[in-house]
Amino acid sequence: MAFDNLSDKLSGVFKRLRSKGKLSEADVKTAMREVRLALLEADVNYKVAKDFTNAVTEKCIGENVMESLTAPQTVIKIVKEELTALMGSEQARLKISNKLPTVIMMCGLQGSGKTTHSAKLAKYLKSKGHRPLLVACDIYRPAAIEQLKVVGKAVDTPVFELGTEKPEITAKKAVAHARDYGYDFVILDTAGRLHIDTELMDELKRVTKAVEVTDILLVIDSMVGQDAVNIAKAFNDILEIDGVILTKLDGDTRGGAALSVRAVTGKPIMFTGVGEKLEDLDEFHPDRMASRILGMGDVLSLIERVESELDEKKAEEAAKRLQENKFDMNDLLDQFQQIKKMGPLKNILSMLPGMDKQLRDVDIDDRQMLRIEAVIKSMTKKEREKPDIINASRRRRIAAGAGVKVEDVNKLLRQYEQMKKMFKQMNTKGGKRNLMRGMRMPGGPKGLGF
Repeated sequence: MAFDNLSDKLSGVFKRLRSKGKLSEADVKTAMREVRLALLEADVNYKVAKDFTNAVTEKCIGENVMESLTAPQTVIKIVKEELTALMGSEQARLKISNKLPTVIMMCGLQGSGKTTHSAKLAKYLKSKGHRPLLVACDIYRPAAIEQLKVVGKAVDTPVFELGTEKPEITAKKAVAHARDYGYDFVILDTAGRLHIDTELMDELKRVTKAVEVTDILLVIDSMVGQDAVNIAKAFNDILEIDGVILTKLDGDTRGGAALSVRAVTGKPIMFTGVGEKLEDLDEFHPDRMASRILGMGDVLSLIERVESELDEKKAEEAAKRLQENKFDMNDLLDQFQQIKKMGPLKNILSMLPGMDKQLRDVDIDDRQMLRIEAVIKSMTKKEREKPDIINASRRRRIAAGAGVKVEDVNKLLRQYEQMKKMFKQMNTKGGKRNLMRGMRMPGGPKGLGF
């Protein structure tokens, strides 16, 4: 995950501050020098890093933080506030045009992920109740139109295309088509180049003259590091972009772009790409990202993901069946399938305070869930409803059907029995307390080791 190294370095700085109790002005300045070095190593723009640490130092000294008994905590609070301000303070949202459809133009260099993230954005808008239309304006890259059709189909969104017609004409006719057929958002997937040139910018400007573009979103690959800021500045100087989609923020990137883009361009990061799946697009919340960088987790985003992905009715039914001791393998399979919708398990758990660092070196293989599903699906209807009837010969058949070892089937059945036993204890005195003490998540760090 991005920011791992920066988070470690900042944790070390704050740990040394906490050990001192009261702080002197020299302590704060020393700590801020270390923070500045950590930011520079994370590929944060030099001027941004300098201005950031100067602002924190000034606040700490100006507010007489050193005289406080909780000085280290106050310094951390100030750092979090300044980090949040650096990335934009408040969440930036897409604008909605008074005259429908709302037109979003996606731009960026070749290979940045414009086409994929056009589809991701369409899926995001559909989840908000909108009717988006994807438009193929990249007429140069081989198979670009076909790629947009493939990802468009995957997110159940139609694609408007006119072959190799000029992009500005395609855009204009697409907007008219959207107006006629009731699409409230039009997403223009434009062409990119290997580098910024006059030809690329002229084409994009012609598109903005042909149709009334509500938001120009620049798609940047965060793996390019400091160049991401230079790319954003160049596009903004010519096109006046409205926001940025930062991709591959889940990868092995130093994350400096996320901390520099707003300060250098004045334009906010609106979304982040956090995975390869078409649902892996997150709204960017500066305060929540600051919390994650400082190892405080992101519980609000976790709650939102749970609320959006989990079926509340099914969860209530499962809870009722647990209380009535009727919970069977069908219910367990359903719960696994719902958890899977939320994304990689490691990413979900890392949103909990303090868990990101603990999980960094832990191998959580999401294929474990697929194996568990395979085991349950290899059972007959009767076996799922009454796992007690699964004897040795049935276990061998189930293992062969799922492509796993008999030991794996035994392990799942044992955990199923333990789960039932623990939930049964919830109705006893002190049961909930004992349950929390001994609970382990199937498929987690200490769960099924398939």
